[in-house]
Amino acid sequence: MQVELGKQNTELAQKIIELSGTNVESCYQCGECSAGCPSAFEMDLLPNQINALLNMGDADRVLNSNTIWFCAACFQCESRCPHGIDIAKVCEAARQVILRGNVDRIELWREGELERVPAVALVSAGRKFTA
Repeated sequence: MQVELGKQNTELAQKIIELSGTNVESCYQCGECSAGCPSAFEMDLLPNQINALLNMGDADRVLNSNTIWFCAACFQCESRCPHGIDIAKVCEAARQVILRGNVDRIELWREGELERVPAVALVSAGRKFTA
């Protein structure tokens, strides 16, 4: 999924950092967050790479990654980080930038599948993945 929001990379990176309220600039790439992430095997960018890309102003790669959608918000990254960087908040902020651009991540109402989905999963997916 390619996201086209029509803003410069650095502006989007600053917006993500601002929305998250997290100081990603203090990240020195130790990799503790990535080493403890239970979802890392599904991610195309590791949590520490998200910080690095935002520090470089490369928001496009962050917004077009599947990492922000696979983050389980378990806060393992924050608990392991020597600087307390909350990458779950960064991922949530990146998702919000996409969803505020009116871009849905999934289609909830596919024919024939609605009956098989538990109600709680439907509500959760609607909140997390759709604008």
